[in-house]
Amino acid sequence: MDEEPIRYDRWIEEALRGVIRRALDHVADNGLPGEHHYYITFRTDAEGVEVAPRLLEQHPDEMTIVLQHQFWDLVIDDEAFEVTLKFLGRRERLRVPLAGITAFADPSVNFGLQLKMVPSQPGHADAEDAEAEGEQAEVGGGETGEVIALDTFRKK
Repeated sequence: MDEEPIRYDRWIEEALRGVIRRALDHVADNGLPGEHHYYITFRTDAEGVEVAPRLLEQHPDEMTIVLQHQFWDLVIDDEAFEVTLKFLGRRERLRVPLAGITAFADPSVNFGLQLKMVPSQPGHADAEDAEAEGEQAEVGGGETGEVIALDTFRKK
């Protein structure tokens, strides 16, 4: 008999990433209804992430993007999503593996998920470590390139 414990934590992470995938699928098919919008935080150093070098230079570890008014060509597959966003007036295509996502929020309905990195990617910090360090990330889709903390948008 296998002595390895049942890894409920991995199953939960997998299920939560499924919720994110389903939410993105819904938006790709139907658009964002009402006031819904998504904040997605991901590790820029995660395997399979594709971002412009200038963005990677600004955010070598973690980045938060916003899907709200200005995003284009959202495509989702089993492993990742791709989207075009505007950063400082320039459109950039991003590819983000679902395994690299550390946080997902829809502030319009006070919904949020904190995720850990998938264990198959050793050496990466999890979302709790990043939050503890007080990291901030650029909000994509905006014209100003402001740096903000996600806590600003959490309902209290």
